Amino acid sequence: MNITSQIKQPIFNEMELFEKKFHESMTSKVALLNRITYYIVNRKGKQMRPMFVFLTAKMVSEGVVNERTYRGASVIELIHTATLVHDDVVDDSNRRRGFFSINALWKNKIAVLVGDYLLSKGLLLSIDNGDFDLLRIISVAVREMSEGELLQIEKARRLDITEEVYYEIIRKKTATLIAACCALGAKSVIEDDAQVENMRKFGELIGMAFQIKDDLFDYSEEAIGKPTGIDIKEQKMTLPLIHVLNTCTPQEKKWLINSIKNHNKDKKRVKEVIAFVKGNNGLAYAEQKMVQFQQEALSLLENFSDSEFKDALVLMVNYVIERKK
Repeated sequence: MNITSQIKQPIFNEMELFEKKFHESMTSKVALLNRITYYIVNRKGKQMRPMFVFLTAKMVSEGVVNERTYRGASVIELIHTATLVHDDVVDDSNRRRGFFSINALWKNKIAVLVGDYLLSKGLLLSIDNGDFDLLRIISVAVREMSEGELLQIEKARRLDITEEVYYEIIRKKTATLIAACCALGAKSVIEDDAQVENMRKFGELIGMAFQIKDDLFDYSEEAIGKPTGIDIKEQKMTLPLIHVLNTCTPQEKKWLINSIKNHNKDKKRVKEVIAFVKGNNGLAYAEQKMVQFQQEALSLLENFSDSEFKDALVLMVNYVIERKK
């Protein structure tokens, strides 16, 4: 059994029912929209986000989920899917998870409208059922994701990112949505605000570790679905690079910045940058930080009594930093 199936095991029935409810939550009277959403549903990824919602809910409530939990998971997945559809338009990307993206098949205008539609469906699912507490959690995540993306664009132009700013970017860009999944799961079944905040923090820490792992893939030789050095080509400031920029000599820093700004399309130069970052402790430092976030996340689970849901979350945390793609 692969690791994703193992994690899914204790919530297998919930995930089956969720898929049905999720598909229903997308339906429209417009045939074109239904054709596109059908395409989206049939090319789903690992569905880590709904898994976080259900595992968290079941762990904090000793095995209970309710309709609010299902709605929360659907809203998160609707909004996450909307952001992916919009991202592909922004990045002018033709592929998503090995398949053609919506904008590649139906053009940008339709892709933007589909993203908007999914976003509104998510909001209405919460409003129509009076889940305003859950809607608040999700809306904060959407706001932060937009801020994170824009902060990254603003900083990439000047290449002056400190480690603190980098953490702020990834917290908003990546970690905030996983934090929302865990907070949502807890909030859907319990009223204890301290516990909900505890689970939000847990999700945030995993999200931080997850993003650093993604940064490290840019320096790996293995096939992971994106070519090596792509972040450098796109002038994205990742943790290995930031650490080396902050610890190398002024001369080396000048060469690095010049390479990223003016020679980021030169394959030989990109390889030299990768080798320099590896040789100057960039990867080791980022790995150490990633493990720190992972350990901190695990420590937040210690107060919960042992259960298959807790075990699955521990497995999920470890999978985040051990995954190969």
